Amino acid sequence: MNCDLAGQDFKIIAVSNRKLCERPFTEQIERVCQIKPEAIILREKDLSEEEYKILAERIMESCEQYQVKCILHTFWKTAAKLGCTSIHLPMAELRKLPEEEKKHFREIGTSVHSVEEAEEAVNLGATYLTAGHIYTTNCKKGVPPRGLGFLKEVCSRVKRPVYAIGGIRFDQEQWEELKQAGAEGGCIMSGMMNL
Repeated sequence: MNCDLAGQDFKIIAVSNRKLCERPFTEQIERVCQIKPEAIILREKDLSEEEYKILAERIMESCEQYQVKCILHTFWKTAAKLGCTSIHLPMAELRKLPEEEKKHFREIGTSVHSVEEAEEAVNLGATYLTAGHIYTTNCKKGVPPRGLGFLKEVCSRVKRPVYAIGGIRFDQEQWEELKQAGAEGGCIMSGMMNL
């Protein structure tokens, strides 16, 4: 792999989806860690909390070994128990997260699909946002992308790092386009799961 992301001024976050992997998932995550993304969001939404915890322990070990930030998803109680200080919550979960529990986390992210959601997320304590979907993507087949205008508006309205999501590839020209819209970085799922 000659795709080292360390030192990029456009930050790339890997988003996991073990169903897209052709090799064992933990092996795939190790490959992702080797290219040094800004972080890995462990997004395995179909798992029970107990199954997720078991997987999270293994993935956190790999991330620690390669010094890549691991962001756990949805299960904030599990993240707190495991000592993970970065969590990504769906908006519905962020709205329910008790104020006193937010102290467990240095970073709280959420996905937003409108400018109003972005502003609400910031008011709820989000420290970064993922905004999308920006480009056409197989994950949202048949759903038109929100596009660069949407991204630009979100970035201009909130004082938080915004990461574009949806159809993001290993493509410097695309990254430049996203940067021009004000994004701090982008999130890649399929490309990361098929490295």
